[in-house]
Amino acid sequence: MLVLAHISDLHLDGSPRATERAERVRDRLWRLPGRVDALLVTGDIADHGTEAEYEEAARILGLRDGSAPFRVLTCPGNHDSRAPYRKALLGRPAADGPVNEVHVFDGGAVLMCDSSIPGSDEGELDEETYDWIEDTLDELDGERPAVLAFHHPPTALHHPLPDSCLLRAPERLTALLDRRPEISGVITGHAHTPAATAFAGRPLVVGPGVTWTLRLPWEGEQVADRDAPVGLAYHVLDGTGRLTSHFRTVM
Repeated sequence: MLVLAHISDLHLDGSPRATERAERVRDRLWRLPGRVDALLVTGDIADHGTEAEYEEAARILGLRDGSAPFRVLTCPGNHDSRAPYRKALLGRPAADGPVNEVHVFDGGAVLMCDSSIPGSDEGELDEETYDWIEDTLDELDGERPAVLAFHHPPTALHHPLPDSCLLRAPERLTALLDRRPEISGVITGHAHTPAATAFAGRPLVVGPGVTWTLRLPWEGEQVADRDAPVGLAYHVLDGTGRLTSHFRTVM
């Protein structure tokens, strides 16, 4: 069994408010009494994509001092910038290509994929990323279930804001899922609202936002609920490849 904590959309911008909310959910996760295998952070880690914002993220997420009690897995979102992300968050040479990483566990594999398009709020898994996914799954040889995690949901969530900048060409992702039964589900962020649906016959789970929560059309005209508590999710991938998700708030 693989247990994954999940946060998204920190939008760190150097403000005390953004820092406090990120540290609040971090403190909850770091103090968990039971086993978690990894934390997924599905994009929009920085608000402006600056090195200073990623340096703060690295500090909060324990990526420099090793203070995290489990692995921390990240992927970029539309507010992120690949070169500063690589340099200041991951401690690697700056480069502008997609940031894709696989993380293998006894209970499964997590493919953190880059759906960002530089200069655009929309998302796309480009040719390089699709090739990487196929090659990575070939290397895993179907021996363990896998989940795909990236920023942009591939289907409408019934709010005009996130639905205006979804993943492009979702039919290509559908074709991939049809070919790859070892993919147990898709995990995303971007929408600032916890949501669960199905896509191409797989679970599609959208993580809540740390910085603010999206108000749905029937909840009022104001889009951003900045007073809502910080949200997080837990995903359990069991030995049969079934993905189960739970949602929590942090006051």
